[in-house]
Amino acid sequence: MDDVEVRRLPGDLPQLFDPSPDGEAERTLSVPLPDGDLVWPDPGYPQRRPLLRPAFWLSDEPVRGELWGRLRAEHARSGLWPLLMDETDQPWASGQIAPEPVAEIGNYVPQAFMSEVWSDWAEQAAREDHDDLAPFGRHCPGPAASGVPVDDPDAMADRYARVLAGRGLSLGLAAVDRGADTLAAVGWQGALNHNEWTAPLAAVLRGWEERFGARVVAMGFNTLELSVAAPPITTRHAVHVAAEHWTFCPDILFQGPGTLAGYAEEIRGKTNWSFWWD
Repeated sequence: MDDVEVRRLPGDLPQLFDPSPDGEAERTLSVPLPDGDLVWPDPGYPQRRPLLRPAFWLSDEPVRGELWGRLRAEHARSGLWPLLMDETDQPWASGQIAPEPVAEIGNYVPQAFMSEVWSDWAEQAAREDHDDLAPFGRHCPGPAASGVPVDDPDAMADRYARVLAGRGLSLGLAAVDRGADTLAAVGWQGALNHNEWTAPLAAVLRGWEERFGARVVAMGFNTLELSVAAPPITTRHAVHVAAEHWTFCPDILFQGPGTLAGYAEEIRGKTNWSFWWD
């Protein structure tokens, strides 16, 4: 019994979960945490739905990447997914966040989201007589095939976390079953100018977890960092993946290389994907 008490989630961390007396004792964490606090949504910030519990936990100071890896390894037991959180333009502790129910992510189909974004742009492109989406044009290609793993997804994520931690990022902990769901759980608003809801983007990330061994490692005000264990290797595959990336984050194309082919060369064989929204 004493061992259970020692390993139970420390401090206020149990508040991150829906009340579940039967399951609470099963959540354990043996990794010591730095000082930090729970983050609640600011009542004065527009909320889509009131949250009756804190959105996530945030460390007071930047952390080392090794800590991210140790917490990632304990996710199955703790139920807490670690995030490196950039506070440069986003004071996370202020609570300017709008969490969405994680349960709603399953209501969205990534292929349908991709097709909707594609259709809207294709219609505009036809009116303006230009084509930025060659070779697909007006016809949405749908999700790309899975990549071939070049390493274990978790090992790849741990390495990328060590790289990103060099930027001096804080540690966040979110109560989710998988990293993709953190976008909705913490109330990230980075892509608000592209899509009003975060849950559809989280659904896309779930697909990338499964097909490309992607892992959510870090986020900022309008940025997202993923490790990728099964990136596209061939040019043809990379162009197809680039099409998915464009519907997820149009700015990486229109304010980047300008064409799917150009962007495809940037991600071909690359084991991390970085996204930013204007």
